[in-house]
Amino acid sequence: MAEMDACIYKKRGYDDFGGFGRRKNKANSKPIKANQSQFQNSADAPACLALPRSIDKRMVADMIGSKWAIGFIQLFRSTSMSTIRRSTNLFLLVLFCTAAGISSSYGAGEDDFHAVATYECIGLYFKSPDLGPCNVSFRQDGSSAWREGYPLVFDPRDNEYRGSIVGLKPDTGYSVKITLNGKSRELACKTRTDSFPIGKITYLEGGISSKPLVITESGTPGGYHLITPAKDSKSTIDVRNGENYTCVIDADYVIVRGLEFCNAAVHGLVIKSKRHDNVVEDCRFTFWGRIGGPRTYGNQGGTDSAIYAERRSGNLTIQRNLIENPRGASNDWDTGHPAGPQGITLINSSGGNVIRYNEIRSTEDHGYNDAIGGGSNFSFEGSPNRDSDIYGNIIANVWDDAIESEGANMNVRIWNNYIEKTFQHIATACTSKGPLYIFRNIFGESRRTHRDPLGGSMIKVGERDEFGGGRKFVFHNTSIQPKGAFHAFSGHVNPNTVTRNNIFNCPGRLASSREVDTSCDFDYDLFTGSDRGIAQERHGIRGNPAFVKSYALEFYPASTTTRIKWGKVPTQFGDKTVTLTDPVMTGPNPVIDSGVRLANFNDDYAGKAPDLGAFELGCPPIRFGRRAVSDIWAPWELH
Repeated sequence: MAEMDACIYKKRGYDDFGGFGRRKNKANSKPIKANQSQFQNSADAPACLALPRSIDKRMVADMIGSKWAIGFIQLFRSTSMSTIRRSTNLFLLVLFCTAAGISSSYGAGEDDFHAVATYECIGLYFKSPDLGPCNVSFRQDGSSAWREGYPLVFDPRDNEYRGSIVGLKPDTGYSVKITLNGKSRELACKTRTDSFPIGKITYLEGGISSKPLVITESGTPGGYHLITPAKDSKSTIDVRNGENYTCVIDADYVIVRGLEFCNAAVHGLVIKSKRHDNVVEDCRFTFWGRIGGPRTYGNQGGTDSAIYAERRSGNLTIQRNLIENPRGASNDWDTGHPAGPQGITLINSSGGNVIRYNEIRSTEDHGYNDAIGGGSNFSFEGSPNRDSDIYGNIIANVWDDAIESEGANMNVRIWNNYIEKTFQHIATACTSKGPLYIFRNIFGESRRTHRDPLGGSMIKVGERDEFGGGRKFVFHNTSIQPKGAFHAFSGHVNPNTVTRNNIFNCPGRLASSREVDTSCDFDYDLFTGSDRGIAQERHGIRGNPAFVKSYALEFYPASTTTRIKWGKVPTQFGDKTVTLTDPVMTGPNPVIDSGVRLANFNDDYAGKAPDLGAFELGCPPIRFGRRAVSDIWAPWELH
């Protein structure tokens, strides 16, 4: 390395992070130590790094990233060659190391493996070149037994492995281990607590206030600022269409709990830009927004929302709220793309959001554009962006997407939602980063317009330009008929998708027939339609699913089902044999024990193999809505 150091530091003294043209006292200068595993002796390193006479912009950007490349190219064009040679030696070392793979080599940095936790999931990130499968195992603190996780996904665009661990306990420590190319790395991580420490409490007087609630006083991580009704009282903020918002949160570490918000002219509750770690829980939102309707005819109010989070806000918890009956209404697809009120909207969030156990509903005449959505759809941000969870919600009366999860979708998990009376159930156009996990959701009634009962898709897909290509996992979902989704996936291009153990009870297509750059893997699903598109389904299941009748939102598979046996079939009636044409026959339900094991996603299956669909025979039922996990009654319900 002495020869390289001499070349780089000839007549110069730069600190390790000096950048362009920054000098330091030569007596204090220290040489940069290159990765010893890459260069064992000076013969392995180049004697000097020569600057080319011309610069290929795309090559430089690919090697070092666009921001470094722009600065380097501008310097190259505006400065003489001799000056560049003297002032960019450090930059050239970085460029060489990047090209040699030093900065992304396996185990090269101390922060190349990290985790981001929510209450019940952990997202994992590991910087490395592609070295094959990256397996995951984890264990809860205090346990000696390791559990197998689902393998991480490699993204060659970022030289990064990514993936999630699901089904965890809040406020609990875990050890996480990844194994790649025969080497292991381990880290400790703790899930977020949903028992929020309270610092200050602001009690609102009981009764109805016509003034909007504006919150500007932040709490701290160790003590949230709680705003809630006084004991044994009900607090309603009803601005009677005289104010744009009924509540504004311009602070951090705030909890808004148990309030009723009515008659906002635009949005019910607004979370200001870049605000974070705020909680909205056990509230009721009703009769907000402008009229809405088709943009073709000049209507406004396309995203007037019960809860609206401005750009770059994040780490939001929106839970156990009742969002119902907006003032306006979305049009349906008879008059163009739906435009109208929304339940929850996040605009280019910073991520870390949890939206759970809410009930978002209305009437068909006052339906939503999207129930949960936002923007920007074709971007590397979007809603909810990254490291976020959407689960346990009940959603109905939507004319476009019930859940619009579009943008980066990087370690976003959507599970245990009950969705009905919508056009598209879950929209994922685009998933520019991934992975996105969609599992154990119930897809109910779907319709296109008030007059056209033909359903849309379970999952809307698509991409545009560089925005797309992220991995999507679709596991253990159930589509319900009659009047359910017509297609499993929309007809847009749909690359990099993996499906397992789903009940795609859809008469239309399973997947698009459009060619994709990154192959998909559809298998071990039940599909009742006839057009599989690009889906191979080598171990696919055929037949009619049947479910146990229930007055609750439970969809356990029945033990038997019926099917028509075509042709003339001799049938025994007592001691007589009668030939019947196309009779109905009873047989085993094809969804029972027909799935495959998916580590961390169906470890608790009860039979010989996992059942297809969201509900597993012999396991506790999935619960949805505001009282899914606790019997909490809000003040606006009790007083």
